Amino acid sequence: MESSENVTQLLLKWNEGDARALEQLMPLVYSELRRLARNYLRRERQDHTLQPTALVNEAYLKLIDQKNARWQNRAQFYGVAAQLMRRILVDHARQHQAAKRGGPHQERLSITSAGQLADKPEVDLLALHEALEELKIFDSQQERIVELKFFGGLSIDETAEVLGISHATVERDWKMARAWLRRKLE
Repeated sequence: MESSENVTQLLLKWNEGDARALEQLMPLVYSELRRLARNYLRRERQDHTLQPTALVNEAYLKLIDQKNARWQNRAQFYGVAAQLMRRILVDHARQHQAAKRGGPHQERLSITSAGQLADKPEVDLLALHEALEELKIFDSQQERIVELKFFGGLSIDETAEVLGISHATVERDWKMARAWLRRKLE
């Protein structure tokens, strides 16, 4: 089991250029990243070609390429990982749709684990991404909260820590964002 303090200490050492810290960090966070990837892909269509290991590996490569990142703690790290996994999944969905030559195939993704974001159990991943991009224009904090909770699997407290806001603010914005997205996706 990973220790939040161990992960945070290793992230801080990695910030300082300690390559060995990265080697020690990855075994600690890999299982959690893999769990997140499995959860995302379990909600995808049955013939999905992207496997959890491939999603984690792509995210890992992007994470270690974060040259300007100033890692602060475990929650921030998983927040960035969530953002990267979202981008990878959306890119994969776009490539798959383009390959279908005009067919209206939709990537389906369950959102039940994200606190019943919508009443229906599945949502079009590209539609969700587009809705989040629109939400970002009106309220970037709400968009980030949805991203951290849905794609990152972070708790209310972890989301508050990453964003530097209160628990109550995250809960309020989470409710408002879910309601807005529910209307937008219907």
